[in-house]
Amino acid sequence: MPRALVDQEIAHQGLTRLDVVPDMHVRKDRMSELADAFVALPGGAGTLEEIFEQWTWAQLGIHEKPCGFLNVNGYFDPLLSMVNKMVEQGFMRQDYSQMLVVSDNIETLLRSFSEYRPPARKWSEKLPA
Repeated sequence: MPRALVDQEIAHQGLTRLDVVPDMHVRKDRMSELADAFVALPGGAGTLEEIFEQWTWAQLGIHEKPCGFLNVNGYFDPLLSMVNKMVEQGFMRQDYSQMLVVSDNIETLLRSFSEYRPPARKWSEKLPA
């Protein structure tokens, strides 16, 4: 948790471990380093920013960890429609949209994570001359 948030909010005291870091950049780096996978629960802009960063890093080959959405009550349906539109409009390859693991059931989501195989990373093939 960034120091500024620990100072401004109540940090949960019942955790087995709480890493206090200088800022959000260090927090996200540490989170990425420690995680085996990334799950977005329904949330706001910060939630989207964090899962999109990890999804982008996966596309770039910075990591090969799965990224998923726990789609409770269809919360992420509009976002997933936008992802499909990015593919339809030619702004994203289909295999990158398929990197996202989506389920409304946590057990199904986690099972899908165990079967996840990343596509080739972005720009790993040579572009046509």
